[in-house]
Amino acid sequence: MGFIVKKSIFSSLFNLSLFVLLMIGIQNSSNKSKVNLIINETVDLPISFIIGVSFITGSITASLLNINLKGEK
Repeated sequence: MGFIVKKSIFSSLFNLSLFVLLMIGIQNSSNKSKVNLIINETVDLPISFIIGVSFITGSITASLLNINLKGEK
């Protein structure tokens, strides 16, 4: 199996497990806030959900980037 396939499978499983833990962790969250989008505002969401989803989105974005640090010659 190729390196890219292994990397994407690992990244998907890791981010899915983070999302499941996030859902379990925010069950009793009482601090809620709205996210102000350009067009509209969202419903009241727990602050921990907003921060957690931002972290997971950044993790997915970083895993999709292909940065070559070896410097091919």
